[in-house]
Amino acid sequence: MGKKQKRQRNRKYSESERRAAVERAGEVGPAVASKELGIPEGTLTCWTHLARRGKTAGAQTEAGNEPERPKPTSACETKAGSNPTAAAPDAAAASGTAEPKATDVTETQAEPSQKRNVARVYTPSQRAEALELAAKVGVAEAARTLGIARFSIYDWQRKVKLAAQGKSATSPVTGSDADPRDERDRRILEEWRAHPGLGPSQIRNQLRRAGFKVSVHSVRCVMDDNGYVSPKVRRQEVHDRRYEATRPNALWHMDFLQRYVHKQQVSVLLLLDDYSRYIVGASLWDADRSQAVLETFEAAVALHGKPETVMSDGGAAFWAWRGVSQFTRLLEELAVDQLVAKLPQHNGKLEVLNANIQKELFNQERFFDLSEAHRRLLAWVDFYNYKRTSHALGGLLVPADRYHGRAHRVLAELEAGRPADGIGEPLAVAARCLDMLRVSSRGGQVEVFLMGQRLWPSAG
Repeated sequence: MGKKQKRQRNRKYSESERRAAVERAGEVGPAVASKELGIPEGTLTCWTHLARRGKTAGAQTEAGNEPERPKPTSACETKAGSNPTAAAPDAAAASGTAEPKATDVTETQAEPSQKRNVARVYTPSQRAEALELAAKVGVAEAARTLGIARFSIYDWQRKVKLAAQGKSATSPVTGSDADPRDERDRRILEEWRAHPGLGPSQIRNQLRRAGFKVSVHSVRCVMDDNGYVSPKVRRQEVHDRRYEATRPNALWHMDFLQRYVHKQQVSVLLLLDDYSRYIVGASLWDADRSQAVLETFEAAVALHGKPETVMSDGGAAFWAWRGVSQFTRLLEELAVDQLVAKLPQHNGKLEVLNANIQKELFNQERFFDLSEAHRRLLAWVDFYNYKRTSHALGGLLVPADRYHGRAHRVLAELEAGRPADGIGEPLAVAARCLDMLRVSSRGGQVEVFLMGQRLWPSAG
């Protein structure tokens, strides 16, 4: 208790006292000045250090046992510590003496300390040039000539030696000199120009599936710089009931989309699998005809098998409010249930598909005639099924991954850092391996084949 009561309280110093103490410390040293003025040596040393850095001693307002962490006691002292040019006249006026004007000196000394060293990034060719020069004239001379830290050159030499010995997979002198940001921008613009109807998040998902990671913000910034205009979308929440089938072909959605091609009204019929968002059928007709529904549905059943349930709106091509429609009779023959959506939101998955096909196909291209429009429609369906990632499937999967049951394999490839395109699909002819010469054994007898033809023993 006695030691705590004898402890001195922090002493406050005026601006003139601090400046006089710093000047005295510069003449006789901090230790002698501390004994003469009765100021702790640590406090006086801190004031001297701040003065050398271009700050006034006013940053130190209190002195005690811990002078290295003082706190300003007033707003005036705080301003004096942060703005030396404004504090000097005020301090001189308060003391009644004309202090020497040292603002020019302090500002000149403050400029070098305000410069922040930024790490420099060297390309592989620059590193190779530095290593070649270091091998000729030495590391120190190469560092002075090129303006590179000699420790960086030593580090590059060490890494090159490890790579040559096979102990490291990377070398500082190998690789491309291109800026990674340029490669990022190129890939973003290339994907966007190939599919101009896609938005930033969709472009990000397309690149992620190809093994290239980038953020949505970066994609949006690059697209904005190249003329992208964000669409104004007003969403209305009509209901919050969500559902999804548990397996492929459990539920199909059907609906018509009306468009104009050279002032000719056309109707696009789409059949969508609910579980995988896979388009199982598509066709283009001149009107909403029941014949279009029958032919397109039968073609989809022949290709993918029949569904358990079909959902459509109450259009005349799908449903007859009086009597039985032809499509209903066909479903009864195939033992397929039929659901009629009373609201467009009940058939919402196909409504979203209709919006996507308009944004990505019909609003982006001009068709020469109806036959070209039909060909481009089928091409877009293939892109949608096998190449276009879906937000409803997590952003990395395409509809074909779920429909064909390969989603787990695709996700495993993506987690391993490899692109997942073409998994589970037959190899192209150019990618297939051809055995020129094969020697095998069948039933204990050796057989020799050349280009698939058995040479020995002969067939005869």
